[in-house]
Amino acid sequence: MSCVLIVQARMTSTRLPGKVLMPVLGQPLLAYELARLQRCQLVDRWMVATTVNASDDPVAALCQTLEIPVFRGSENDVLGRYYGAALQAKAQTVVRVTADCPLIDPTVIDEIIQHFQAANFQPDQKALDYASNTLTRTFPRGLDAEVFSFSALEMAHREATEALHREHVTPFFYQQPERFRLSAIEAPTNHSQHRWTVDTPEDFELIQRILEALYPRNPNFTTQDVLALLAQHPDWAKLNAHIEQVKV
Repeated sequence: MSCVLIVQARMTSTRLPGKVLMPVLGQPLLAYELARLQRCQLVDRWMVATTVNASDDPVAALCQTLEIPVFRGSENDVLGRYYGAALQAKAQTVVRVTADCPLIDPTVIDEIIQHFQAANFQPDQKALDYASNTLTRTFPRGLDAEVFSFSALEMAHREATEALHREHVTPFFYQQPERFRLSAIEAPTNHSQHRWTVDTPEDFELIQRILEALYPRNPNFTTQDVLALLAQHPDWAKLNAHIEQVKV
């Protein structure tokens, strides 16, 4: 079963334009994230989905340097962009992550994929359409990953007409639990109070501190390493504790 991980990336951002390529220790944030994602053991191929806008040429250029395939599509129809990328990659299973999560954990993604695939090998059960660690939030924000079937994505692309569904890709699934079989993956310990995504200058300052502290010693640092570091510096988490997530 071909499993393709597609990273949603673009330069435009309301609160922090150009955030995906902001540098830390001489590397853009997206490079950190892609390196971490390539450690996923259950992913067959990786791809970045960006827009056809000239403003996103730097994203495409970075991916070319890193030898990561790029699909370019509509800025506003993100669902259509995702579908085009998955179709081009011949995906059977699609893993969706966004490019503002440079601390993303490949072991967490593998756990979600494994859960999704195992459930779909149960002959006495209806196959899962969608699994994620975001339906019930227990992981730090910034470790988000969603796994869904290509057939479900194709159905959404064909049927979705609401702007919300075209712009955010997956609400079409989890807003219709009577139609799609959904599954929530939860962490052993609730760490949902942590915010490790990058959407504001305060977010970037926190991520910069974490990367500067951990990356030189161990580029493959884990979620537990980040939690241990923040336990040593409890004031760091206060940097962006007041930031409210944009509602979908």
